[in-house]
Amino acid sequence: MRLTLLGTSSGKSGCPALYATDRGTYVVQGKRVTDQEAIADLVGLQDDEFYVEVPAHLLTFAQKPE
Repeated sequence: MRLTLLGTSSGKSGCPALYATDRGTYVVQGKRVTDQEAIADLVGLQDDEFYVEVPAHLLTFAQKPE
């Protein structure tokens, strides 16, 4: 999988960041959600998945991957 950095609000690199992949998907780099009460409201977490939290303004970098 190839990643293209769409944007970050932390300078040139680091968290949070939004990437487009060459598979037509996105990868989000953010802080792991550890609040057990919040996690209890989320469904379907598989062994190879985890939740990350990013600020709403990060999504301004989202665009349809080519």
